[in-house]
Amino acid sequence: MKNKYFNDAIIGNGNMTASYSKKGELLRISCPNVDYGQFLDFIHFGFKINDSKFIFLHEDINNSYEQKYISQTNILQTEIYNSYFKFKTSQTDFISYDKNVLCKRYEFTNENNFDMNLEVMGISKLLTDINNQVSGFYKNNILMQYTHDNTFSIFSPNPMSSYQINGSMDSIQTGSIGGKDYIGMSPDSSILYNLGVLKPGKKVYFDIFIYIKENNLKNNIDKLEEDVKYITKKGFTGFYNETKRYWTNYYKKHVTVGVDVLGDPNLTQLLKNRLFAIYERTILLFPLLTNAKTGGISAAMEIDEEKTKCGRYSYCWPRDGVFMTSAMHALNMKEEMERFYNTFCKNTQSKNGMWEQRFYTDGNLAPSWGYQVDETASIIWGVHKYYELTKNKKFLEENLNMCEKAMKFLLDYFDDLQNNTNKFKPSYDLWEENEGVHTYSLAAIFGAFEAMQKIYDKVYDGFKTNRLKQEKIRKYQLILEDRLLKVKQYIIDNFYNKNLKSFVRGKDNKMDISLLGLVEPFNVFTAKDQKILNTVERLNLTVRTHTGGYLRYEGDKYAGGNPWVIANLWMARYYNKLGKKSKAKECFDFVAKSATELGFLPEQVDNKTMKPAWVIGLGWSHAAFIDVVLS
Repeated sequence: MKNKYFNDAIIGNGNMTASYSKKGELLRISCPNVDYGQFLDFIHFGFKINDSKFIFLHEDINNSYEQKYISQTNILQTEIYNSYFKFKTSQTDFISYDKNVLCKRYEFTNENNFDMNLEVMGISKLLTDINNQVSGFYKNNILMQYTHDNTFSIFSPNPMSSYQINGSMDSIQTGSIGGKDYIGMSPDSSILYNLGVLKPGKKVYFDIFIYIKENNLKNNIDKLEEDVKYITKKGFTGFYNETKRYWTNYYKKHVTVGVDVLGDPNLTQLLKNRLFAIYERTILLFPLLTNAKTGGISAAMEIDEEKTKCGRYSYCWPRDGVFMTSAMHALNMKEEMERFYNTFCKNTQSKNGMWEQRFYTDGNLAPSWGYQVDETASIIWGVHKYYELTKNKKFLEENLNMCEKAMKFLLDYFDDLQNNTNKFKPSYDLWEENEGVHTYSLAAIFGAFEAMQKIYDKVYDGFKTNRLKQEKIRKYQLILEDRLLKVKQYIIDNFYNKNLKSFVRGKDNKMDISLLGLVEPFNVFTAKDQKILNTVERLNLTVRTHTGGYLRYEGDKYAGGNPWVIANLWMARYYNKLGKKSKAKECFDFVAKSATELGFLPEQVDNKTMKPAWVIGLGWSHAAFIDVVLS
């Protein structure tokens, strides 16, 4: 498949997710989970007018594009204008809120002065390999592309004029497809619909559906055809009205906290509009990244399946999930938060109490290359953070055993570190680039131990009839009290460089934005501690760029070496805590100005163009945005 590094727009329903380019090209579809599996190599639609060749809607020298979401929804609209034919296409895409069907409507308008015989064509190529071989099958106006596990169906209420199962790539550009085969072993197949003559000034609607069904062993095709009849009968309008109503109600339910902050009279109208766009898109992005069954949260929609520039993104890192749930609470997404901890975290915890590096959102272990000890620490911290926000003591009781297992792992890890017994393999830092011991990881452990102390305080009275459990709790509280002092001293002794008069991230003595974790969120030191003030001053000298954006660390070269959104928002939160609101606003404004027109925040910002440089719609970036708005 070709490299598709930018998902400019995302639609979905918590089970099925799809992404688009800014030109309306459908790039990816994941189903039955938000992150797995991905079906598309490519799928392209286009038109043929009179005797012209096939003209792709997503790519023609004469096409211009505009794109937006229908307000307060995940319904995407792309306007495409072909200046050569004076032919306008309004494309609407969404995924039904309760069924794994992608609904597309094309509204074609003839703005020229001659009749147009209009044909619409599509070509779909699915990803195929030796264990996932794709075949094509045409039956009863349905193009079915099937593997052992799934059937990917494309159909329309309009009758299909012709189709081609085998060798369609060779025919599509001519605008003429056909063939004798109704079934074949090709991963790509083409379809054609003749919409008849479109008079000048007139318009015509054309609807098409993409339906993904998991196969079973009995009457699979017959059941699929029944589903297709239901979808066709309900029609685009039926699905549209239901889905629009669903997302509008969802948005209104969650636009509850923090939005008043965006009414700051000191903001320009342009910046206000951009901030509201980010806020709205954050509310509507989170459910697209969250597995509706398990609560697992994908970091982002995938961008690099071939791993040409990264190790892939569409997985759930437990740490990322923790920070996203913190923002979810601010958006009144309590059910999603609880599902993340009660289902996803419990199901993915290892027997020894730790969490591995990353998982699929359904809870299966994802490809990994090590562990990050801060992920285990973050979950304990996150459980207590959830309690602080909700005062839900039952939640603490339900997750006490999980947290205790994690706490014991962290105690063993730190004791091994302190005693230099080398029982544990080295941990990666939070950027997954360096193995060893890192300041941020220790700060997270400090935060976990402090959180566990407070969790024990809250659940202690619930064990009045269990004296042994209460004694055990007090025993561990004493151990934790001791380790809190020792973790803090270990950080000072090993990672405060007296020559630089600054904390450093590790033995390489580099400056890293994650050093702010010592203050926010883990509270090892206060924002005004002189060692922290020295560290922030040095961060400004080493990782702040000429645009005001912050790199992750000195010499950061990943994906071009640009400022990261979370780095700027991290610094904004620190300055807020310090009481320097103007400096916090500088960091925040840098992020707000770099958002896409649709309101998505990227992972990185190009220092030359101030445009998104990598991973559009990163969940952690949006979560950090909400946290700063509230702080």
